[in-house]
This record gives sequence, structure tokens and C-alpha cells, in this order.
Amino acid sequence: MPEMHGQPRNRTKVRSVPTLDLPPPFSLVTLREVGDALAHARAIAPDEGAGTLVHVGRFDLSEFAVVLEPEEPLASARRAFYLCMAALYDALLAHAPPERPIEIGWPDAVYVDGGLVGGGRLAWPAGTSEASIPDWLVFGASIRLVSLGKEEAGLQPLSTALEQEGFDDLGSGRLVESFARHLMLALDAWRAGELAAVTRQYVDRLRLEKGAIPSLSREGDLLVRWRGKSEPDRHVLADALATPSWLDPATGGPRS
Repeated sequence: MPEMHGQPRNRTKVRSVPTLDLPPPFSLVTLREVGDALAHARAIAPDEGAGTLVHVGRFDLSEFAVVLEPEEPLASARRAFYLCMAALYDALLAHAPPERPIEIGWPDAVYVDGGLVGGGRLAWPAGTSEASIPDWLVFGASIRLVSLGKEEAGLQPLSTALEQEGFDDLGSGRLVESFARHLMLALDAWRAGELAAVTRQYVDRLRLEKGAIPSLSREGDLLVRWRGKSEPDRHVLADALATPSWLDPATGGPRS
């Protein structure tokens, strides 16, 4: 399981003054608006270790990344992505207006009332074999808080922002704080042998075609069964994570 505890590492980076209320053992690093949370977390993961949380100070996006240290081979350790996505979902749900639907597009996209708001990514050291325990994993997320486009609301029905959906009091910092608390609960459940319960919650929140019966394999691949079909359709997690479905490569944020 990914760990969030251990002895402090030797700090080689200049760290920011904490401005977020994070539970222990999280350690905060804040970047300016032009920063890339996932890239920075990957760069410092070997030195900073588990629990390092990188937050970018933007008002239009909530962009952050957290370092984990797994105790399983990469093939199964990738399931930590589902815990992080479940924590992100719960953080949004805690601040959502009543009856505002939130869904996950497998494996990585987050939708509010049918509009894309962002999603998550997962990184690990290059060259790590499926059978080896990675030195670290980094989960990164980007959620659109405010739409900066000139288009009027409703003209881009496939995308949205939290402000448009009634999340009026949810700034980037509050979302990150909520995510950190929910992630600790999810990690505690994994340690207690209750990983299946957390991943079941993730599966129950997926956007799927009517009639699909989803489940996850030991490696975290999505298995979709259909009535009348003997074998499930298999969607490989490692392949899906290679190209985030929600990410706009040109902007580094969620697709519009």
C-alpha cells in the first residue's frame, strides 16, 4: 500500500510557509501560478518523500500533486490512483450544491452535471518494471474553478467550472485541504484491508453505458461485463494513464 509516514528526509528544496490546513504527515510546497504541480512533485519525490504535497497558487484552477511511497509492485500499486480519485470525488461532493451530480469518466476524468471540470494523473519512476516496487508514485489533479473563456455559460456543454455549477465558496486551497483529509481516510482503509470497499465506491461513481456491469481486476484494469457475453471487456489501467483523457496538452489544464 502507499505509505504516508516515515522519518523526515533531508530537505534539499526551499519550502514555502504553509498556508493550508493539512493533516499530518502532509508537507506543503507552494508554487507560483506558472508552476506544474505534477512535474515538480516528480522532480522532488526522491528527496522529499511520501506526504509531500505540491500546490500551485492559481485562482482559475485547483492544481496539486501528492507523493506516495508504495509497498507493492507497480502492477498492483497503481490501484492507489483509484484511492486518490475517490478522495478527489469525496472532496468535491462535500462542497457540492444539493443534488448536483458528480461522475468519473474511467479512469481519470471528473464531470459535474455532465460537464468536464478536470481529472487526475499518475506518475512513477521511468524504467520501473511491473514486478518492481516503485520508489514513489505521484498523483496529480487539476480542477477548473473558474472559466476564463469568453464564451457564455451553456455554449460549451461538454465542459464547465465549479463556479458555474454553484461551488461558490470552494477555492483551490479548501479543495486541497478536503482532498488531503479524504485521502488519509482512503489510505487508512487500505492499511486495514478494506481496499475493495474504497475501489467499490470508485466503481459506483463511473460514467458507463446502460447495462454495463463494471469491476476492477487485481491490477486495477477495468472489467466491463455485458449480459449475454461470457467474457468481460478489459480496459488496461496502465495504457489509459499514459494519455490523460481530460488533459489539454496545449494549456496543461482541463479540455474546454
